[in-house]
Amino acid sequence: MSDTPARIVPAADQTLRILTLMSRARGPLAASVIAKTLTIPRSTVYQLLDTLQLNGFVVHVPESRTWGLGTAAFELAGGFARQEPLARLGRPLLATLTDRIGESTHVAVMSGRDVVYIVEERAARRPALVTDVGVRLPAHLTATGRAMLAALPAEQVRALYPDASAFADRTGRGPRSLSELRALLRETRAAGIATEDGEVTSGMRSVAVAVRDHTGWPVAAVAATWSDHTSADDVAIIAAVTDAAATLATRLR
Repeated sequence: MSDTPARIVPAADQTLRILTLMSRARGPLAASVIAKTLTIPRSTVYQLLDTLQLNGFVVHVPESRTWGLGTAAFELAGGFARQEPLARLGRPLLATLTDRIGESTHVAVMSGRDVVYIVEERAARRPALVTDVGVRLPAHLTATGRAMLAALPAEQVRALYPDASAFADRTGRGPRSLSELRALLRETRAAGIATEDGEVTSGMRSVAVAVRDHTGWPVAAVAATWSDHTSADDVAIIAAVTDAAATLATRLR
């Protein structure tokens, strides 16, 4: 290994510092706040933000004149989560959860406006699901996605869903506008759990709870899915999923 000190490229260093600051913030930040916090000239901050925006790593929120993380930043976070430690820690938890409730369970992470399923535990003698490992589904239609979106700042949700074209459809059900999504997320926060009923697959229902890291950021969600035709105990399933999500969050810290 060379003993030669690593050379720091100023623009790269400043860009990484901006992304790190934004990832730790509770919501989008003004360029002036970024410049002051990191002691970077404001003109440089604007230039770097423009470049990051072109590449999808940040988005501009014109109403508040702030900048938030973009879908490309979520892709990076999701890529790490899909590898470790969420998948490794989630597998035994899902096995226990499925044994407890007798229904199929899964762990998903955000990836842009989608969720990606990283762990799946299929229950015996239950219908096949579309939520296999590696499958992507629109976050606003899934219980896992709604659980994580409800834990994001409102500005971040708006940045992810800038117009009607962002609202994909599968079964003709689910929110089709930002106002409808916001109303749904308010209900989710009030209930402490996210639900979906036939928005992904007709005749199938899901509940999910977000898994938050030490900063409160939703890094994943744990969910259970079952058929309308089974005599599932909704209350017991919700309690079990909530326990599993809390356990996974504790083990990640």
